[in-house]
Formats: sequence, structure tokens, C-alpha cells
Amino acid sequence: MLAVITLFSSGMEEVTLKARGRAISTAVDVAEITKRRLMESLNVSGVTIGTEDMALRNGGKRPVSTIEITLSTKGELKENTQATS
Repeated sequence: MLAVITLFSSGMEEVTLKARGRAISTAVDVAEITKRRLMESLNVSGVTIGTEDMALRNGGKRPVSTIEITLSTKGELKENTQATS
């Protein structure tokens, strides 16, 4: 959360949180707490979900869920929520 607030305080108008796998819930928590408690003027301007193939040590691959949450100080909201693979 501190990093997000620092970026906005330095003049950024948009910050994208990216996470995959088990870290997705942490990214969602950071976005929501920052928006609801610390910077109420923030908007969630975009959410993109997807899947990446992660290489395993034995040479195989397995799918891992991903998310990108874009927070913005701009007034406009994007209506599209995208899913990618």
C-alpha cells in the first residue's frame, strides 16, 4: 500500500498492480484498502484477468492465474473488464 500511495504522491495518475497465483488476493486487498481507507478519490479503471503457463523444475508447465488491477486518479472509468489467456 505504501508503494501505491508513494507513486500517486509523486505525480502518477495511474498505477497497475500485477499478481499471479496465490498473490492475487493480496493485490485485491491492496487495491481495496488503498481505495476505501487511504485515497477515497481513486478509481479502479481496469481489471484484466488471465492465465500464464509457468515452467516447472521437471520441464513441464502448469497454468497459473493472473490479474492486473489499474488504479487511477482520473475521473473516467473504463467499462470493459477483459479476460486473456
